[in-house]
Amino acid sequence: MWESEKRQTVPARFQKELQVHLSRSSSVDSNDNLNTSTAEPHTVASDPSAAYVSEVQSRIKEILSKCSSGVWLSKMPQIYREMYWEDLSTAMLRQLENWPHVCTVEKVQRGDQMDGLLYPAKKMPLTAKGDTEQQKASQNVTSSKADPLLKPSVEAMPASLSSDFKQKVVNVLLKYPSGLWANALPKVYQNTYQVKFPEDILNNLELLSDVCTVDYVSEVPRKAILYAKPQGCIDENLNVTEKLQRRDSVKATAEQQHEESKDHYPENLTVPPLIIPSEGSVSVIVLELKNTNEVHIRYVGKDYSSAQEQMEDDMKAYYSQNSSVSLAQPLSIGQLVAVHAEEDAWLRARIISLEDNRIKVCYVDHGFSELVERNSVYKLQKQFHSLAFQAAKCRLAGLEAFCDDPVLVNAVELLTSSKILAVEILEKSEIPLLVLYDTSGEDDININATCLKSLYDKSLELHLQVDSLYTNIRVTSVFSDGSLYCQVPSRGLSRLYEILQKLEDYFHHKQTSEFNVSLPFCGKICLFPSKGKWARVEIRIIHTRRALDVQFMDTGTIAAVKVSELREIPPQFLREVIAIPPQAKKCCLADLPPNTGMWTPDAVLWLRDAVMACPEFIMKMVKLDASKGIAHIYLFAPENFPDMDRSVNRQIKNADLWKHQKDVFLSVTPSGTSSTKVTSAAVSGPRLTSGRLEKSLSDSAREHSSAVSTTDMPPPLPLSKAGELMDVYVSVACHPGHFIVQPWKELHNLEALMEEMILYYSRAEEKPVNIEKNKLYAAKIENQWYRVIIKGILRNGFLSVYELDYGKHEFVSIEKVQTLVDTFRKLPFQAVTAQLAGVKSQQWSEEASIVFRNLVEKKPLVAQIEAVNESPNSWDRKIVTFLVDTSLPDTDIWIHDFVSESLVEFSKDD
Repeated sequence: MWESEKRQTVPARFQKELQVHLSRSSSVDSNDNLNTSTAEPHTVASDPSAAYVSEVQSRIKEILSKCSSGVWLSKMPQIYREMYWEDLSTAMLRQLENWPHVCTVEKVQRGDQMDGLLYPAKKMPLTAKGDTEQQKASQNVTSSKADPLLKPSVEAMPASLSSDFKQKVVNVLLKYPSGLWANALPKVYQNTYQVKFPEDILNNLELLSDVCTVDYVSEVPRKAILYAKPQGCIDENLNVTEKLQRRDSVKATAEQQHEESKDHYPENLTVPPLIIPSEGSVSVIVLELKNTNEVHIRYVGKDYSSAQEQMEDDMKAYYSQNSSVSLAQPLSIGQLVAVHAEEDAWLRARIISLEDNRIKVCYVDHGFSELVERNSVYKLQKQFHSLAFQAAKCRLAGLEAFCDDPVLVNAVELLTSSKILAVEILEKSEIPLLVLYDTSGEDDININATCLKSLYDKSLELHLQVDSLYTNIRVTSVFSDGSLYCQVPSRGLSRLYEILQKLEDYFHHKQTSEFNVSLPFCGKICLFPSKGKWARVEIRIIHTRRALDVQFMDTGTIAAVKVSELREIPPQFLREVIAIPPQAKKCCLADLPPNTGMWTPDAVLWLRDAVMACPEFIMKMVKLDASKGIAHIYLFAPENFPDMDRSVNRQIKNADLWKHQKDVFLSVTPSGTSSTKVTSAAVSGPRLTSGRLEKSLSDSAREHSSAVSTTDMPPPLPLSKAGELMDVYVSVACHPGHFIVQPWKELHNLEALMEEMILYYSRAEEKPVNIEKNKLYAAKIENQWYRVIIKGILRNGFLSVYELDYGKHEFVSIEKVQTLVDTFRKLPFQAVTAQLAGVKSQQWSEEASIVFRNLVEKKPLVAQIEAVNESPNSWDRKIVTFLVDTSLPDTDIWIHDFVSESLVEFSKDD
């Protein structure tokens, strides 16, 4: 129920690894392998506000109230994240034992590890049996590998049960000679006696051991099978040895009866449930489509489609070669059978109806049904029950309201037929919610969003004709490549205004917060308040759980917005809103200089100034690029039509805006000058030498290579002292002599900063920036904004920058760089350069570097600081540190040991 895989709630750099608990309280003495006399317990700071702590406590209570059977402590972070879309810090987890008014922890020894249960308040005092031995035995960074289970509070369990209660349990079990699952006992008991069964007994089934045999088939207490003992309670007059012998004999008899029963009635065997894939990329095949809320799919992969193919090969071999197999007799609806299908295939199936000599079956691994002859239906042998049914149902996100529309269903069938599709799982449930992607072409196709377009009202689409004139044109947006969007008066635009006015009137009498978007995903269409009016937007990119990019469907504008600003379309207006096609046409100016590539900033600014300030234009379409959906047009201000020389096209073509595009370099003006000069140079741009980009810095840029001024610098990042521990995340790993770590406890602050930068710079007006080497800026790299320092100025209009929070070097166009405002200078820069301790410094081979990279990159680890080398610039500081992987339950992995072993192996190979 609590399995994760909701939408990601953290930046893409930190997916998957964030579910690992890092360091745990460490208490070591002078004999342990840290070679230090003492070590302070390692903790992670959390939000210190009382309001935050109170909110966490309230949420923990709510979670426990919904889990009558308890919660494993290790599962609490993912449950918390699923319910509240926030991460529960390690520090908060450690505080649970100190909140008796919220919950109580009961520790339990399970095998070689400490485990435990956690209840709401007033259960029982904390018991830490075995803690002392565990701590003494530990020679690792962490003192215990406890994985407590959190449970709701209940009354203390009675030490003994009444004979009347036990007899009732026996009476129930006698009805099930083949055994009864423990977790089914409460319901059967209540149905029989109309009295609620005390469910806490299921956590201590030994209380019933004198009246029934308990067969623990897994480590989960409730996953046990109960059998009534033939003679009721064990005779109290027997001595201990006789009691044990009697008990073992009864249990063995019950187990034998149970196994015989399962062999005689193989259809009673349970088939494990299908586990939705949660790691790595997920792919599916669409098997059958009834409606978009009931799509039959099969997951592709080793434990899914490959395992199914192997099983069906085994079935074919078994049933074809074993003459002793028999037809399934008697037959009943719901029975699981093996069917000899066409082309000599053997498939698992479930009987869904009996019709004279024919049987209707559903193939549980393929999702479709058919009528088969009785003589082709055989008993399904025990060994073919171990694989979960592979045909699963899913729902397609964004299409729920139109799930039965035949046009929509047909569109989905056409796009999914005979293809392996990539999947984004939005919601894990009995019928999960998915977005399907076709990744077989050059561009990924969002199938959900594409199929939704089949519901457009074709009569409202805009059809432009070549060589036709259009008046009252409004230019709604201009992009950096010179493309623009135009609105053309039409039936569709009039209809759009009507429906948006209806929505305005509707929301005037409603609390719009009722329609907050709770589950954003790419391709989803929703509403956004813009300039006092509601506008249709489509979600394009999800940056974080709070910030995303949308495209305004009827203006073409792309903007970053907060999720909290979006609104669902009210159900009664949904079909009307979806039926209207986008009312902005993508265009480009015809007959501009060829091969201009990306427009210069001056050209883009000129075009924006020329067209955005004018309320209307006359447009002539001269060409339609159907493959790209772009109209090539001429634009005229009304007073300039039809003079071609005064068209916007000719004016921008004749302006001196293009000749610097290929051969520009930035000449940095002296400090204090407010603008950057762009001049021509007789060079051919960057040259490739030995696979590396040869940088050409202007002479004036070289003058600014000194240390950066500390004015308006963030405070330096606090680092642990030598010998101390620190939770870190390794963002970049080149080799053991150079890698980048980030402090784990600050990741949530960095995430919040990145969100705010996305929202700020997407809305801020683009301005010319004075570029200087070794100065701080904000740079847009792959749809995210980063805090960077300029390391080099190239002659091709690009800059070499260093990401101060992630430790990566990047090339970025000058157009993507903006001033770093004071708001974003408060958080210390998060990237810390590091070197691995415990290994000899050397020239690292590619093999050793790869081994190291696979061990640490994109992973949370514990760092034991060996030395800190300070520097005037915070990004030049360096630490020498050991790294420890604490993600395994039984042991800690010291990375330098693995690196050393690898070096020995590589030397042997040489």
